[in-house]
Amino acid sequence: MSATIVLFWAAGLIQIGDAGVNLLLPRPLRSRENLARVSPMIRQVFIVHWFYVLLTLVIFGVACLLYAPELTSGAPLARFLCAAMAVFWGLRVPIQLLVFDREFRRRHRAADVAFTAGAIFLAVVFASAAVRPA
Repeated sequence: MSATIVLFWAAGLIQIGDAGVNLLLPRPLRSRENLARVSPMIRQVFIVHWFYVLLTLVIFGVACLLYAPELTSGAPLARFLCAAMAVFWGLRVPIQLLVFDREFRRRHRAADVAFTAGAIFLAVVFASAAVRPA
């Protein structure tokens, strides 16, 4: 078994773990209270988008766990999917650091650092596989 496959299994677990953590976020974000102040359509769009992000994380995670050999093969489709996941996670790092509320991130520093480190890890793992020749 190659180290790359083990890294992909770790990436799968991180992404599924991230989806799980996101299920716990509504309380600290006071989502119910905050969403009560917006129009029903904005609330519905927010909830649907949140669901789709969680679904995407689970799909990415399961793909990494079940199809690590294929994703690390260097085949064109595998390289494309790895590049897409690298972009997904690579963009998430500056969003985490520059867009999200600094005070909230400071209050939850350990989670912030863990999430940022995880996103960097995922971006590097997927980018490495994306440039791997067949």
